[in-house]
Amino acid sequence: MSPTSQRILHIAIPSIVSNITVPLLGLVDVTIVGHLGSASYIGAIAVGGMLFNMIYWIFGFLRMGTSGLTAQAYGAHDLPEVSRILLRSSGISFLLALALLILQYPIRIIAFHLIEASPEVRELASLYFHICIWGAPATLGLYGFTGWFIGMQNSRFPMYIAITQNVVNIAASLFFVFACDMKVAGVALGTLIAQYAGLFMAYLLWLRYYRPLRKYIEWKRVFTHEAMARFFQVNRDIFLRTLCLVTVTVFFTSTGAAYGDVTLAVNTLLMQLFTLFSYIMDGFAYAGEALTGKYIGARNRTELRLTVRHLFGWGIALALAFTLLYGIGGKGFLGLLTNERTVIEASSAYFYWVLAIPLAGFSAFLLDGICIGATATGIMLKGMAAASAGFFLIYYGLNASLGNHALWLAFVSYLALRGMVQAWLIRLRKSN
Repeated sequence: MSPTSQRILHIAIPSIVSNITVPLLGLVDVTIVGHLGSASYIGAIAVGGMLFNMIYWIFGFLRMGTSGLTAQAYGAHDLPEVSRILLRSSGISFLLALALLILQYPIRIIAFHLIEASPEVRELASLYFHICIWGAPATLGLYGFTGWFIGMQNSRFPMYIAITQNVVNIAASLFFVFACDMKVAGVALGTLIAQYAGLFMAYLLWLRYYRPLRKYIEWKRVFTHEAMARFFQVNRDIFLRTLCLVTVTVFFTSTGAAYGDVTLAVNTLLMQLFTLFSYIMDGFAYAGEALTGKYIGARNRTELRLTVRHLFGWGIALALAFTLLYGIGGKGFLGLLTNERTVIEASSAYFYWVLAIPLAGFSAFLLDGICIGATATGIMLKGMAAASAGFFLIYYGLNASLGNHALWLAFVSYLALRGMVQAWLIRLRKSN
């Protein structure tokens, strides 16, 4: 194996382990409520989880921007700036979390105006939301820590944190749901406790292994006008790009809910397979972030080109492997998530869309990572905007004749367009 692939795997493998545990948070929640005897429980977790995806993805720049900026500072051996970036990101994270806690009721009211769901699903999802929103400080704080660790070429610590969160979540959720008979509220409490366990571990790891960096901190330079202007300039495009992503995701879930609780449950279960693939691909995207930023900071164009080439080699191999895996065992996997026969039977009509996702979407994940590391966030935004426009054009053009199939076709096309437009823009930029 080449040294370039070894460096990629050194970051990607721990990232894959940690990222694959992230959908386990959702899988555990869906699996627990999937055995409570009603499709509305699955729908409530889907809607409640979608609300938090909508909220937290908007602030995804706290992780992505921190990663790219930290990696470039690390590559340039600028340790004072490395230290200041973490403080900058953490400070902004907690201010934003405070705003979310203060505005939780209007946020929930506005969100449910945008989501079509049955009264029972709406009531259960509201309960889930008002418990889990208190995890905002932990979640946003972890965005900053995770991005910073990855930028420092250290993906092991996010892995330790993710494993801790999942162990705590599984234990707490099972206890509250089955021992205390709390159902959806128990799932929410388990998630909340796990979020703060993760933040506490992140701080302990930083304190144990990065404490010497404190000597580089100059507090008067942490939140200077120039530093903050650069931070938000880099993250502006990520923020707008994330708004597009959230819009597509919210529309996908809310439109599925409008087709009925069974269709909503089907879409939720099938999307777990996409989520599983996406977090594994994100492991290699994180490697792209860290190594691209490092080599740009160090002005090493040779290693940068080799890294990109090897990343795509791994991406193609993973896409083919997942297509085969889902083709062989995907339907059996759905049976592990729920024992509702009506939901499992209804999923058969849509399962082939899941098989198209890996090859359609792998390049979008890799190019996102490369652009984040290069802080070329304008390319990310343009690619996402074009793909989002394509999503809505396809859905509204075919909805009358295809229904929920039009929704899935639009989603798969959206994934493919993201990668295609980004690749074209990068080639165009190089030619200029």
